Amino acid sequence: MADTELDEAKVPFPASEAEEGEQLDEENRLKPEFIDAVRESLEEGDEGRTYDLVEPLHPADIADLFELLEPDRRGELAAAITDLMSGEVISELNDYVRDHMIEALPAAAVAVIAEQLETDDAVQLIEDLDPKDQRAILDELDPENRAVIESALSYPEETAGRLMQRELIAVPEHLTVGDLIDYMREQDDLPTDFWEVFIVDHRHRPLGTCRLSWILRCPRHIALTDVMQRDQTLIPVIMDQEEVALRFQKYALISAAVVDENGRLVGQLTVDDIVHIISEEAGEDALLMSGAGEGDINEPIRDAYSARVRWLVANLGTALVASLIIAAFGAAIEKLVALAVLMPIVASIGGNAGTQTMAVSVRALATNQLTRSNTRRILWREMRVALLNGVTVATLIGLATAVIFSPLLGIVIASAVIINICTAGLAGVAVPVLFDRMGQDPAVASSVFVTMITDSMGFFAFLGLAVASGLTG
Repeated sequence: MADTELDEAKVPFPASEAEEGEQLDEENRLKPEFIDAVRESLEEGDEGRTYDLVEPLHPADIADLFELLEPDRRGELAAAITDLMSGEVISELNDYVRDHMIEALPAAAVAVIAEQLETDDAVQLIEDLDPKDQRAILDELDPENRAVIESALSYPEETAGRLMQRELIAVPEHLTVGDLIDYMREQDDLPTDFWEVFIVDHRHRPLGTCRLSWILRCPRHIALTDVMQRDQTLIPVIMDQEEVALRFQKYALISAAVVDENGRLVGQLTVDDIVHIISEEAGEDALLMSGAGEGDINEPIRDAYSARVRWLVANLGTALVASLIIAAFGAAIEKLVALAVLMPIVASIGGNAGTQTMAVSVRALATNQLTRSNTRRILWREMRVALLNGVTVATLIGLATAVIFSPLLGIVIASAVIINICTAGLAGVAVPVLFDRMGQDPAVASSVFVTMITDSMGFFAFLGLAVASGLTG
């Protein structure tokens, strides 16, 4: 009998039709067929069908659905699923899509959405709007929420003050574990998610933290000061978000206290906020290195054009430098056509080597691995790597050129490749460091100048060595 009961317990219950339907939705959500079905229902004006299609989706998937639809369909979708347009959906929207939709909503509706969100998400919702629109929304909020959001907006953008949550649990140091448990059970407005409780002194300065796991395991009579962790990472309210993210990564933090200029506890940051920052900063640096601006496919065409064209114009100017060097050796190229065939190889290899070193340097600067204290050591390291790469590539291209054209030309191109790759290694570190020392983002324009240096040096070294060796007669 026992064996039979055990065997029966192992047999899963058959899925109901509703569960099968949910599984089907899970498998097909946001696939082209699903998007087409939503688009078709919007075109037909069938709001009931649209609602039924979208209702099972997670808020993050609903936000993605808005971004996948054409701009003129987004308003129709919002009207069809008004009940599903929660603050969670709004907070997950792409910045451009969210701003466009928020501007189309009345201030009262935006205020209702903002009050559903945690402080940091509410701030993100309205921080990019025009001051006039911000004021209209703030006026619709209740006084307490308005004061909190206005306080957050008073801090500079991309700082801990803008990112932090005001919702936290802070208790005085004289409490016991039992007092804390009773307090949390009696309160109705505790944060939805939290991992630790902050212990503060009479001036509201953080003394330490107690993790929930410790609180649950300790006897009630134990004083919080006896079990709290006194070592903690405090985040200044004006700290840049990149530095905040680095601290979370370095110290493996789940949450951290944010303090004002007087050391008082004013908020907390949690790891879920930091994950978004890390993702945004990594993508931003990659796009800046290419000169693509924000690189958002929802970005208005005019903004995308203005962000990209200025770097293309700058690149045109730097390309002219390389062209002038080629023009200076025009007579030599006419005498030996092989020079025209081979010189793009020298410039291309140098450019790729420079891009590799530059990417490493920009990342090292962003993560504080490259600082004033070790710049020379890193520069010398990259120069040695460049020399090894240069010798390897130069040997290959030199032998091939010697076989196809002449041994002397093989020596010339091999020498030019070594010179250019070593130059690329130097420029790949020096240019980003120089931008950083000037207070500029090293990812913004480094690639333009590194490419100019490697192209110019590549052509000059190759053509100059060819003339000096007597290849051109």
